[in-house]
Amino acid sequence: MKKLEKDFNSNNQTFEDIKHIDENGTEYWYARELQEVLDYKEWRKFENAIEKAKKACENTGISKFGHFVGADKMVQIGSGAKRKQKDYKLTRYACYLIAQNGDSRKKVIALAQTYFAIQTRKQEISEKEYSDELIANLFRISQTEQKLRRDNIQTEKAAYITHNEVGKIVRKAIEKAGGTMPEDLPTPKKSSKQLEKENKKKSIKRRLYF
Repeated sequence: MKKLEKDFNSNNQTFEDIKHIDENGTEYWYARELQEVLDYKEWRKFENAIEKAKKACENTGISKFGHFVGADKMVQIGSGAKRKQKDYKLTRYACYLIAQNGDSRKKVIALAQTYFAIQTRKQEISEKEYSDELIANLFRISQTEQKLRRDNIQTEKAAYITHNEVGKIVRKAIEKAGGTMPEDLPTPKKSSKQLEKENKKKSIKRRLYF
């Protein structure tokens, strides 16, 4: 898995290396940084993959605003002048959709697609180990989705504000209940590799007896 990740680009910068955590303990990725990891030289071409990913997100009935959050910034262009540079804050799901809608002729895109497939499988087999964190994240995501639909939020700025507001509410609820914050949850005793091995053994037993 580490080799697969490091093959994402020649500088050995990996998908997990560019992950950020906001003040609510929520993970996110910047599109501009993901563009480099996925070896896209031009933003124009990478943005095409982003737009396809947004469409795929909407086709599943999920609001794109909760996963593709506008994060434009002002950048220096020389002689003290600045210009606006388009960017997004992406969820892991958004990154997955971008990889799935990227140019599969690129080796790094093919590797990314394989990486996400493996990560999805790992999540399936280790769900119980991460249950508290998953429940908190699923609750936050579902509440954000409901509020986006209920308030008919259509702009990226409003979606960004909603995303942060719900995140803060969920964190306060966990804290008030005396729960453990997601970032403070202990690392599972078993590695994902061990869990996957055990899952395979269980599958073999099921086939033998049923």
